[in-house]
Amino acid sequence: MPLCNGLYAPHPPPPRCLYRYFGFLCKVSFAVSSRVYFMTEMAEMALMETTPEENNNQLATPETQPNKRRKKKSIVWEYFTIETVSAGCRRACCKRCKQSFAYSTGSKVAGTSHLKRHIAKGTCPALIRDQDNNQLTPYNPRMGGSEPPKRRYRSPSSPYIPFDQDRCRHEIAKMIIMHDYPLHMVEHPGFIAFVQNLQPRFDKVSFNTVQGDCVATYLREKQSLMKFIEGIPGRFCLTLDMWTSNQTLGYVFICGHFIDSDWKLNRRILNVIMEPYPDSDSALSHAVAACLSDWSLEGKFFSLTFNHPPSEAGLEYLRPLLCIKNPLIFNGQLLLGNCIARTLSSMAKDVLGAGQEIIKKIRDSVKYVKASESHDDKFVQVKNQLQVPSEKSLFLDNQTQWNTTYQMLAAASELKEVFSCLDTSDPDYKLAPSMEDWKVVETLCTFLKPLFDAVNILTTTTNPTAITFFHEAWKIHADLGRSITGEDPFISNLAKSMLEKIDKYWKDCSLVLAIAVVMDPRFKMKLVEFSFTKIYGDDAPTYIKIVDDGIHELFLEYVALPLPLTPTYAEEGNAGNNGKPEDSHQGNLLSDHGLTDFDVYIMETTSQQMKSELDQYLEESLLPRVQEFDVLGWWKLNKLKYPTLSKMARDILSIPVSAAAPESVFDIVDKQLDQYRSSLRPETVEALICAKDWLHYGSTEVSNALVKMEF
Repeated sequence: MPLCNGLYAPHPPPPRCLYRYFGFLCKVSFAVSSRVYFMTEMAEMALMETTPEENNNQLATPETQPNKRRKKKSIVWEYFTIETVSAGCRRACCKRCKQSFAYSTGSKVAGTSHLKRHIAKGTCPALIRDQDNNQLTPYNPRMGGSEPPKRRYRSPSSPYIPFDQDRCRHEIAKMIIMHDYPLHMVEHPGFIAFVQNLQPRFDKVSFNTVQGDCVATYLREKQSLMKFIEGIPGRFCLTLDMWTSNQTLGYVFICGHFIDSDWKLNRRILNVIMEPYPDSDSALSHAVAACLSDWSLEGKFFSLTFNHPPSEAGLEYLRPLLCIKNPLIFNGQLLLGNCIARTLSSMAKDVLGAGQEIIKKIRDSVKYVKASESHDDKFVQVKNQLQVPSEKSLFLDNQTQWNTTYQMLAAASELKEVFSCLDTSDPDYKLAPSMEDWKVVETLCTFLKPLFDAVNILTTTTNPTAITFFHEAWKIHADLGRSITGEDPFISNLAKSMLEKIDKYWKDCSLVLAIAVVMDPRFKMKLVEFSFTKIYGDDAPTYIKIVDDGIHELFLEYVALPLPLTPTYAEEGNAGNNGKPEDSHQGNLLSDHGLTDFDVYIMETTSQQMKSELDQYLEESLLPRVQEFDVLGWWKLNKLKYPTLSKMARDILSIPVSAAAPESVFDIVDKQLDQYRSSLRPETVEALICAKDWLHYGSTEVSNALVKMEF
């Protein structure tokens, strides 16, 4: 109200009863809204007496139209169906996980809140699994409306990934390469239907297209490998393995073996070259020449190991080729080598051939036991009754791999008592070998076991194998030499045929193996002296001197090789003012020009100094024989102490003793290319095989732009 001076007085506060009245209105409003919501839910449940499918089938006639049940609008009914359990009792069943929930019993209606919680708060296991696989739109309680959603919604944990046709083609090519799938699979109706359901936007690809994609993948991986090879500081050793095909064609698998800058031993398939006349004398020389040119290995080549030794005429083709652009180190004595896996497998084949009749009896007995579940149960029952302590299990062998035959014989030999008594429990078994047969089996296992242990090393180690196989080879050689003098003619004759093969390998490769042993600081020349004494007896000093002289001669050749001292002498020695050499007195001690004469002095006196480097290494005491010793890691740590000797060790320890792949070291038959790959172009065969090997060691970064190959 106004005052006399023109000001307004404040209004008096409202009475307390108005506050009470305002609070009462709020309570009434809240109660009414809650009741309206509850009644709406109740009405929705009560008006629906039939399922949505039944409502859609009702006829809208004038008589029935006023009583027609309205369609359910809640989105939960996209996930639930209503099932009648009994008269007056219905339950809501989840379409995904098949769980049932309360819906209505008589006049009591449960509502839909608990159904919403089931699909909205992650309690439905099937719905969670579908969401993780991006197969279902996650339920959102805010979504409403009578129509289902028009689009798929992605969850926050699944980022949007745009469709990329080129990337999909690259992944298909990579899948085909890594798993040896046929290229024609992209045209198979089943594959096409699968891809179209998975991604309808993906365009169907043809055989020629996927063939080009595979070759493009091969070219990318090859480019990456070539860059890696360019930085290798040492030399390369090659292995050759000849495969055949049903078309009488030959395929030469050429693998490169090298030690990288981190002193890790590497093996890569470099080429698969088709030779139309694999038995010709020039087949291998052509393949090797193509490999050296393809990978620019001229001048870096060190040794060559064969899985199938060539003829003398073939060697005459190879030697000049390998020496034209490569320094002939150690007069070529380390140039060519045989495959130890091939040699030992040939010896094992002799053993199996000597006892083939007995082996067939054992194989038939094992086949009888394993061919029937009832026979196997009876065999186990007899074994338990006799309390045989063997833990080995019977299995049939693969006659193309001799290790499986050895393991079958070894297991059967430990269970021979069970076979001898099996006929008492199983009258149908009439194949029991005699006691003489079991003695022959034991003899065969005695000869096969050292061969099996030696070859098995090739499948389990990634370290240099020349050191290990020096020890294995001389032990086998010595044991067979003692077996020849035995009284049993079967044993002595078998040992004689085996000794001839291991003796030939020893004569061809013992020098390489011995030098590799010298490069191991745990053994050096001491193991050579010890083993040669066992093999050669009184003649051992002669053969020991051959190894000692050889390693010193080889070291002197590495000393004579150009050393990367400083580029000063090479660059500045021939250049100066107007092309004339500069005076040696110009420059100070710390400048490059002041050390020119010093570089000349170092090069003149290097031979004497580096020779003492080898002698110093040999005179030092041996390191303890640790089982898991890393010989390459030791040379990595000591390369500054032994700069020249470490380079020689790098090349020597990279020489492989086997040309066979780890999965083929037990084969006793020649490897053959399958019929499908034989039908492909030679370039495609090489791309598939090489790229698979390279992808095993890690792929390069994938570019969205594919290299287009036309066929």
